[in-house]
Amino acid sequence: MLIDIWKAVILGIVEGVTEFLPISSTGHLILAGNFLSFGGERAKVFEIFIQLGAILSVIWIYRAKVLNVISNIGKKEANRFIINILIAFLPAALIGFLTHSFIKVYLFNAVTVSIALIFGGILILIIEKTVRTPRISNIDGISLNQALGVGFAQVLSLFPGVSRSGATIMGGLVTGLDRKTATEFSFFLAIPTMFAATSYDLLKNIKYLSVSDFPVFATGFIVAFITAVIVIKAFLSFITRHDFSAFAYYRIIFGILVLLLL
Repeated sequence: MLIDIWKAVILGIVEGVTEFLPISSTGHLILAGNFLSFGGERAKVFEIFIQLGAILSVIWIYRAKVLNVISNIGKKEANRFIINILIAFLPAALIGFLTHSFIKVYLFNAVTVSIALIFGGILILIIEKTVRTPRISNIDGISLNQALGVGFAQVLSLFPGVSRSGATIMGGLVTGLDRKTATEFSFFLAIPTMFAATSYDLLKNIKYLSVSDFPVFATGFIVAFITAVIVIKAFLSFITRHDFSAFAYYRIIFGILVLLLL
């Protein structure tokens, strides 16, 4: 049990650090799980569960905005925000539902993740070199077409290793959002996307849970939450002064190293 607790701490940190950075949390969790020899159905459910901790961190940091939207449902600005999130959520939700089993069986492995990390890094560098001057610098100014564009970009993240945050942030840049707006919209979009995905997976795999797993799962959840809060705040500060090239180079180098080790 003590060994599992330490593994939960490490994986919770990995989840919290990587979930909202454009470097693929799924990919890092798969690789970390392999390294720690933490596998099987129980480990898969654990990895799903700790994502809820990461989701909660976004809700906590942006609680003022979330509460403001909820309390103003029916008003133009709140309605527009909700519709934009819904439009961006639907493409990946529909395609993900149809392809979920295939992806889980055939694409969740270290080789496909490493390849996706490398190609995703190259794509980020290309976008950073070619992206136009942003037109939108406020999350409430996002249009329906821009929200839909981000939604289609999120479909790419169904492939393990691509990174949901990476795909949506880059999608935001391509559609004319500035870095901070694209990043914050990615965070808000994560709430329904990750909640739907984790809930679906947990319901399908609930049979693998037991009361004895509670200390391990709770540890991973709390560590992922605390780590994600710290990382999100640091990330938002970082992008006000830098672009995403550093994350692109990290993805490429990390992906190549893993392929060489394999």
